[in-house]
Amino acid sequence: MAAPKRGRNASAQSKPGRSLALILIAIVALTGGMFASGNTTPRLGIDLAGGTSITLKAKADQGSAINKANMDTAVDIMNRRVNGLGVSEAEVQTQGRDNIIVNIPKGTNSKEAQQQVGTTAKLYFRPVLASEPSGAAASSPSPGASSGGSSSPKPGSSPSSTGSAKPKATSSGSGTPSATATTQGRAVTDALKADSTPSPSGSASGSAKPSATPSASASGGGKTGLQAQYAVLNCAKPADRANAGKNAKPGDTTVACGENNGVWYKYLLGPAAVDGTEVKKAKATFDTQGASGWQVQMDFTKSGADKFADVTGELAKKPEPQNEFGIVLDGEVVSSPYVRTAITGGNAYISGSFKQEEAQNLANMLSYGALPLTFQEQSVTTVTAALGGEQLHAGLLAGAIGLALVVIYLVVYYRGLSVVAMASLLVSAALTYVIMSLLGPAIGFALNLPAVCGAIVAIGITADSFIVYFERIRDEIREGRSLRPAVERAWPRARRTILVSDFVSFLAAAVLFIVTVGKVQGFAFTLGLTTLLDVVVVFLFTKPLMTLLARRKFFADGHKWSGLDPESLGAKPPLRRTRRPAGPAAGPVDPKEV
Repeated sequence: MAAPKRGRNASAQSKPGRSLALILIAIVALTGGMFASGNTTPRLGIDLAGGTSITLKAKADQGSAINKANMDTAVDIMNRRVNGLGVSEAEVQTQGRDNIIVNIPKGTNSKEAQQQVGTTAKLYFRPVLASEPSGAAASSPSPGASSGGSSSPKPGSSPSSTGSAKPKATSSGSGTPSATATTQGRAVTDALKADSTPSPSGSASGSAKPSATPSASASGGGKTGLQAQYAVLNCAKPADRANAGKNAKPGDTTVACGENNGVWYKYLLGPAAVDGTEVKKAKATFDTQGASGWQVQMDFTKSGADKFADVTGELAKKPEPQNEFGIVLDGEVVSSPYVRTAITGGNAYISGSFKQEEAQNLANMLSYGALPLTFQEQSVTTVTAALGGEQLHAGLLAGAIGLALVVIYLVVYYRGLSVVAMASLLVSAALTYVIMSLLGPAIGFALNLPAVCGAIVAIGITADSFIVYFERIRDEIREGRSLRPAVERAWPRARRTILVSDFVSFLAAAVLFIVTVGKVQGFAFTLGLTTLLDVVVVFLFTKPLMTLLARRKFFADGHKWSGLDPESLGAKPPLRRTRRPAGPAAGPVDPKEV
């Protein structure tokens, strides 16, 4: 029974090279992936790299109170908005009762994110009753033209395609001109079809509308008052744009402004037919089967699909521009596609001369446009990395001093064993750095100051695991065992202690990550990551390396500089077998020989 057991131990001890080869291959593969991806350094958070901080103050809407539930919902929607832009490590969190702080790190399109996060009003789909260029771009705007609903030809279009050009799907208020030709409109289709120029339209009557007669309660008074407001509206003026349709309710007919190719247009819009909350999902897609190019796919909820089918069925019967619906966000028309036919089934595509960025922006606004509260932008500040850089320098200096003290202690106390500890620390550091660099583009992980603190704390946790194992080996040597059996006998007890200790650290990091927000999560994430890597390094590097060194004469013979000298450890004499006397014939034993 004893021989097979010794054989199994010998077999297990003879293959530590496999574990070392495995961790070496992992390091090489991860490092190769890091260089192949071009992300050779970890991404830095806003406190280290700088960025933009936006403060938003909540205002109660009719039927919406400022409470924790609504604030948490707003934070969640804003988080998804920013993440929809590809912004990583952005922080969206409440401050006090009615403030939300949005921190956007440097290296992302902070201006675009600011526009989408700050665009906090509700989203509506409204039928277009009339539209025309406004301000300097207007051909010859007159009350008569606007009241009659006839749209002047838009810049770059021919009279036969009057009103076909619509505001691009740019983020609200961006004002970014687009080079896309304005002779193509935004078409809404129920399948992936190539966009085409809409058919010529005659004059549209201002009273012809898809849904209902303009509400007498609309902004500016009754129908006559609203048409007068539309006639004098100059969307080229920021003050007019800010007041256009102000305080209009979803059931009111209203006026609004929209921008396309640097030209502002004014709109007369009917009551809201579909609320933005009825859009279940929207995403930008590329039409690979036709000529539509980039387009926006919309999926509606059940009730939203029914409402959308009804309104598109009515709009399809109207001439331009009354076969259009305006997508209105924060009182501004961000897109006004036209409709060919009734769209059923709960999904639709908006197509027509989109750029990829335009399609993605519109999809984000459709997906995340509706908020339970109205927010006013209180302040926008640029955060510099100077203070964070100084703190990082101080933190790294403190970490370097702590690491130096740990190394000095290991060298003085463990001597030759300190080589094993330092090699293990280097392997752990290399794995941590490479994985952090890869996690940046993979999951948006960014290194902030608390995360750096977590990495420094991990030095002590990792060194503690080595010390536990070394002390178990030294205990076995004190019991009179030679090094090779001491290494193997010490491992089961050391392994159990290391796993329990790392489990407690990882559990603390996991709980901290779940129950906290913002920067503290960076500390928890780094602590949890380094704790897992500690287990990997101890099992696949430290233990196999110790097994190999136990076969070397310097350590096996207990050199005084090896850290395993039996004499300096106060080891007991090795246990030796003594022969019992063969019998009485052997004669009495001389006491001097004992």
